[in-house]
Amino acid sequence: MIYLDYAATAPLSDVAKAAWLEATSVQGNASAIHGAGRASRSILEDAREKIASLLGVDAAEVIFTSGGTEADNLAIAGPATKGTVLYSAIEHPAIQEAADIAARSGGTTRVIPVTPDGVVDLNALADPLDESVALVSVMAANNESGIIQPLAEIKDLVAEKAPQARLHTDAVQAISTITIPDGYAITISGHKLGAPVGIGALIAARDYPLIALEGGGGQERKVRSGTINVAGAVALAAALEDALAKKEEKARVLANFSAQIVAASEALGGYRSGGDVPRLPHITHVIFPGTDPEALLLGLDMAGISCSTGSACSAGVYRPSTVLEAMGVAEDTYTALRFSTGDSTNQSEIDALVAALPGAVNMARKAART
Repeated sequence: MIYLDYAATAPLSDVAKAAWLEATSVQGNASAIHGAGRASRSILEDAREKIASLLGVDAAEVIFTSGGTEADNLAIAGPATKGTVLYSAIEHPAIQEAADIAARSGGTTRVIPVTPDGVVDLNALADPLDESVALVSVMAANNESGIIQPLAEIKDLVAEKAPQARLHTDAVQAISTITIPDGYAITISGHKLGAPVGIGALIAARDYPLIALEGGGGQERKVRSGTINVAGAVALAAALEDALAKKEEKARVLANFSAQIVAASEALGGYRSGGDVPRLPHITHVIFPGTDPEALLLGLDMAGISCSTGSACSAGVYRPSTVLEAMGVAEDTYTALRFSTGDSTNQSEIDALVAALPGAVNMARKAART
């Protein structure tokens, strides 16, 4: 099998696995006060310190969660009780749904559109920025298109027009590739970096307005209850350290793979979503006009290639993704595919994809005409 779906979940890395296994050998609940508990707490705090050091923040700002979804929900819930929450039209469902929940509870939210290039419309963002805004949440880079968002410009705009507003970014896909400007609360997720599923973190300043999503012992700054996943935290710290150490070389290699995928797709009439804007090196999002989505995915699957469709499937009917809709891509017969690469991806796998694409696309176009 050729795995090209790292953006969905990355395989467990050797570094993270080794760290996780070592941490599991330490017995004890990190909230207990006996010796075993203190030993567990010690390695948990070491992991927190490592993540803080890697991201240039204070250790107290690192709040461990079960993953990116919980971190995103935490980031929205507190500010939503203080004022208006602004978020982009291309946010992950974890942000969109959290905002919807806040709105149903009486909060005020507003969606900020993006341009056809897939970038947040700064003019549209400027309009609602006033003293009522409590939070602006824009993802660092889109998980579907890979398009990087102008976080520095957004920060400057918010500072000028709504200096009281907080900033948050879902950096799940981007944390190991781009630098997040100071002043943002940050969501990260372990399994996108090679750590196990079930661990993530929200990086939030001490005075960031947080509220608990559920009751319990209040283990993480009294807003995130439950027995702490110590081994997961250690694995996340190891995976993040490893990813950042490989950052430049990995970006070069994966950008080259992306360029090859784009060239092969364009030769078949496909095109990359969005405009000529900065993108993450590991995500390649391509639209193939006139193709049947199920047939295209099946064709690639038969060739042993795992990737993701850019469409959501409901009751067996494929519909354009909310990201493409936000970018104004016309509802037509097409398939949008996301190919995402990572540490284990090699040139022979890209060669196999390039070889398999013509047959799969042709089969999908025939299926679309029947």
